[in-house]
Amino acid sequence: MSRLILTIFAFFGVFLSPALAQQPPQRSECLAMANAAPRITPVALRQTAAAAEVEITYAGHSTYFIDTPGGVRIATDYSGAYQVGRLPDVVTMNRAHSTHYSLNPDKRIPHVLHGWGENGKPAVVSERIGDTFIRNVTTDIRRYFGDDSGADMIRDGNSIFIFEVAGLCIGHLGHLHHKLDDSHFAQIGRLDIVMVPIDGTYTMSLDGISEITKRLRASVVLPMHRFATPLDEFMLRIGQQFEIDRRTERSLRISRDTLPTTPTVIILDGV
Repeated sequence: MSRLILTIFAFFGVFLSPALAQQPPQRSECLAMANAAPRITPVALRQTAAAAEVEITYAGHSTYFIDTPGGVRIATDYSGAYQVGRLPDVVTMNRAHSTHYSLNPDKRIPHVLHGWGENGKPAVVSERIGDTFIRNVTTDIRRYFGDDSGADMIRDGNSIFIFEVAGLCIGHLGHLHHKLDDSHFAQIGRLDIVMVPIDGTYTMSLDGISEITKRLRASVVLPMHRFATPLDEFMLRIGQQFEIDRRTERSLRISRDTLPTTPTVIILDGV
């Protein structure tokens, strides 16, 4: 009898395994909200409990630390050079320059997510870690000095990372080198908070990154890759519809309930 049962399981396993392997990636709430029609919720049905807060800390260069309500600590464009407090649980990386990645991160970091793939294939990140869903949208990057290929760009060589936590959609544009097309914006979906490189030279021109910032229409814009770029110049390009909030702290605590009603550029100067 036991042999018969094992034989039956083995037989059906041949058919079930491919089906399981082909299951779609985990659901993105940010994409779902971006594509859904607006809904009106009666006041009586709205939740009255305060939304959970996320803490975002600017460590320097393109590295932000995101501390989630569930205790997950994430570091963006992590090279190990910019550290704030304890080690992160999750690090995301882009390979444009060594200041944006490390091939030898601390072995105590359990989740290391590369924004580039192997063997010419794009990176595919769709992973739930604790209370956070993390996904990526690939972009091309310029080749760096010493690369032996004749092509100008590496296709899908970098990633925009998106972190979905506590009802917030948080995007990090990474070391972005080119304009985004409609397919990129469709894959990104809705963003409440976006981290934007504003150097105007090493990544994109200020005109280019300003157009992307305006189209994303996030409630909060967090500049990074700042160098000596005059903030006034960036603000001039993105337009008067954005407020500016300059803070002496290096950290921001925010929830979906405390998002500004007017799109706001928040500069954390406490680095």
